[in-house]
Amino acid sequence: MPGGRRPAAKAPQAVIPRAERLLPPDLDSVVVDLDGKRVKLSNLQKPFWSALGLSKGDLVRYYLTIAPTVLPHLRDRAMVMRRYPDGAEGASFFMKRAPSSRPDWIETCTVTHASGTSIEYPMIQDLASLLWVVNLGCIDLNQWYGRCDDPNRPDYMHFDLDPGAEASFAQVCETALVLHEALEGLRMSNYVKTTGSRGVHLYVPIARGPTQKDVWRIARAIALEIVAHAGSLATAEYSTAKRPPDRVLIDYNQNASGQTLASVYSVRPSARAAVSMPVTWREIGRGIAIDDFRIDNAAQRIRRRGDLWAPLLARAGRVRLSRFQ
Repeated sequence: MPGGRRPAAKAPQAVIPRAERLLPPDLDSVVVDLDGKRVKLSNLQKPFWSALGLSKGDLVRYYLTIAPTVLPHLRDRAMVMRRYPDGAEGASFFMKRAPSSRPDWIETCTVTHASGTSIEYPMIQDLASLLWVVNLGCIDLNQWYGRCDDPNRPDYMHFDLDPGAEASFAQVCETALVLHEALEGLRMSNYVKTTGSRGVHLYVPIARGPTQKDVWRIARAIALEIVAHAGSLATAEYSTAKRPPDRVLIDYNQNASGQTLASVYSVRPSARAAVSMPVTWREIGRGIAIDDFRIDNAAQRIRRRGDLWAPLLARAGRVRLSRFQ
């Protein structure tokens, strides 16, 4: 530039042409090329769990590693983004609408709510869109229960078991076993995973047909029946002011329209960077802890045990709720 200073050259960005290569740990910014879809990953050195020495790059590397396992559970579903721009210790905010500045290859799902408002949600369809969402600071992944072609007809019913302030995780596991036995008695196959936060999630794969409201009604009836027989252990009281603090909440209201739960294999913004991990009923009976499954060991468990959540994807074995309506 005549008569002035030449602008400082920008540091070149590395391009990783294949998904199999993990992100180099010494880069703060990188462009990943995945089948022609270029994803810019930025601020990779930013601390996301400072006490653990884990960065945003470590989070991205985790999802890159487990992508083949988690992607089938996310595809074709609207995604509610919860963004943590300053990591797990910082503030978070929900973002439903897909940002207008998104890449043109990000697929969206338009959902019209009861209020008449239509929202265009992003969908995680492939590795590129997964990394794009995580780069926005999404630690956990929260997808709709119904697929985009009919978001009001879910693929599963579930129960969120959440301990009160004076309840232990051992009580959560005991409640899960009681609910498991009841569901088995109703000939409802069911699967369990840790939330990565404080409790566990039980999922029942269902044949699509009933509306979200119908699924909610059935889940409510089951929860109330459990409480009627195990009232010293569990509660279905939704009001926190009335809820006994020494009980485990069987939260059936998470089946309501528009609600979401953290996806299987999601990292959670907990102190130990715990992961929402599928477990076996034998493990629940033997005793586990939330922090047994973390960002640093989850991938090894998946390689060793496979996808314990695979039955949630299968067409066979799904429960027909119509017989309970």
